[in-house]
Formats: sequence, structure tokens, C-alpha cells
Amino acid sequence: MVEEGEIVAEAVDESGRSKGPPGQRKAFAWAVYLLVVVVVVSAAVYYSFQRGGLTADIRNKATLIAPAGAGGGWDLVMRESQAIMRKDKIATNIQVINVPGAAGTIGLSRLHSMPGRADVAMVGGTGLVAGVQQTKSAVKVSDVTPIARIFEEYDVLVVPANSPYKTVDDLVAAWKSNPQSLPFTGGGSFDQLVMAQFARAAGISPKATTYIPKAGGGEVAQALVTGTAKAAFSGYADLVDQIQTGRLRGLAMAVKDPISGVDLPTLRQLGYEVTLANWRAIFAPPGISSNDVKNIRDVFAEVLRTEDWAEAERRNKWTRSWLDGPELATFIADEDRVVAGLYEELGK
Repeated sequence: MVEEGEIVAEAVDESGRSKGPPGQRKAFAWAVYLLVVVVVVSAAVYYSFQRGGLTADIRNKATLIAPAGAGGGWDLVMRESQAIMRKDKIATNIQVINVPGAAGTIGLSRLHSMPGRADVAMVGGTGLVAGVQQTKSAVKVSDVTPIARIFEEYDVLVVPANSPYKTVDDLVAAWKSNPQSLPFTGGGSFDQLVMAQFARAAGISPKATTYIPKAGGGEVAQALVTGTAKAAFSGYADLVDQIQTGRLRGLAMAVKDPISGVDLPTLRQLGYEVTLANWRAIFAPPGISSNDVKNIRDVFAEVLRTEDWAEAERRNKWTRSWLDGPELATFIADEDRVVAGLYEELGK
């Protein structure tokens, strides 16, 4: 009597070809065919998932990445965009994902790992360019796809209301006499870069300065009022209430051109070439088509045309500064060089 194992052994020779009867050969062929079908379908499903669906784009499946925790500036941009896209039916099935850490570079790496995804967009800006320099990130901003710069925010130079420095020149004179004895504060790395640019414009080595980083406008104001710091650069939107109530004295704006409705001179008008802006831009994964770039750009252009976005600009003191195409790529490359140079002067 032949054992089952012997039948199987005789059914296939050393070359792998069936030696059994026609029925067995047919069953074997069907098994191989079904295995191939399963492998092909599985690969297609995986590829579709990686791309967010073969037909997915930003209008029917939008994933908006904020490369920071909830409640911050980058998160606010994406939450405002999400709300407007839903309300005005610009896009559907929209989710905001927070990817905090390493000054935005973890989010940047996540975006870079999604090549070809036409349904993903991430916000970034000056802080992200600075983050790449700070962390020595292997993924650069130039490694993903720039879509459009959408707005800028500007720093204000402030001192306590009872400060002896009534003007920028008063402050600079005291700062020059002993740079380390006049500590500055600010809300983070961007504010330190603005201070470094100001120091350089005033003829002071950025390396010789003292900077005390704080978590935000409230802590910046507190450091000034308590005397921990003598002057500060911080976002105008963060400190405008403190200036208007007289708790702080605004000296000048760090901006290229005067801002309508802001009754402060620019540092540039006073002879100090300080123009670094805290800009925000939208980025997409690498490897998307020109049509995908246009589609994502058109979605955000529609968002910016709404009255809700205009209200968000007024509320948050954002200054619209749309830029796209080759000019945007050139702008980002220039910003990267400026930021790298400032960090070098700071000795970082």
C-alpha cells in the first residue's frame, strides 16, 4: 500500500515539473495561479495604501501635517485650513496630524517618506529651515516639494515700560558698551536669529550676546517686567496687547517694509538691516507630478480667498505673502543660506 507522502514525492521530479496524472497537474497549476493572484493583489493594495489610494488627491482625501504639537503656530495654520476646507467644501475627508519633535524635522522626515502622495500637505517655514540647521537633519527642506508661501509674521523689538532705553539707538549704545550685560529674550530659535541679525547690523558680534529663550509671548513679557532680560524680540501678535496696555514699550519692527496699522518704525528705516520674517509655506512629498502640485496649490489658493481666512489673518496678525513656482524655490534656498550664516555667527 502506498503512503500519502510517497504519492506527493512521486508527483514532482527534481526539476519541479509534475509527473503525476493530468488531474494532479491541473490542480497544481491552479494553485500556482491563485498564489500569483494573491501576491499581485496584495502588492497593489500595499502600493495603494502607501500612496493614499491610487485615485486619492488633496480634494477627496486630505492629510494635513503640522510638524509640531497641538496649539502651536503650525498647528493653527492647519486647523484653520481644515475648518475652511470643510465649510466651503474645498476638500473632503480631511485630517490634521501632529508630528512634533526636533524643531519640525521629524515631521519633515515623515513627509519625505511618502513619495508620490498627492493627498498630503505639510506646513513649515523659517522655523523649519532653522530646525534643519540646528539638528543637522539628513532630510532638508529642499528634499520635499514646495507648494506656496502663504503668509509672514514679524518680530517686534520691545523693552519694559520703565526701561531707560527710549529709542533703538539708546539700546544699541548700551548694548555695544557691554554686549553680555544686556540680555535679550525671545520666544524661541527664530527670535534669536532676529536678534543675531540685529546685532550684526549694529556692529556687535552675535557670539558676544546673551539670549534667554522662553516658551512664548507671556514668558517673554514676564522676563522683561521682572528684569531677567533687558530687551526682547518676539512675534508682534504675541506682544501687541502688552504694548497697547503700556506694560511694554515697542521700539521698532523687524520687517522689510512698514506694516499698515502698526505705529512703529522698522529697524530698516532706522538704519539697521534686519528683515528676517517668520514665513509659513505649504510643502508636499517628493516625487509628485506637476498636476498634483497645481492641484494642492489650487486648494490652498481657494482657502486663502475665503473671508474666513481673511478673518484668521486679522485675528492672528498674519501678513499674506503668496509666492510659488521657481521664485519660491529660490527664496527658500536664499533663506537657508541666511539662517546657516546666522547660526555660524552665533557659534552654533
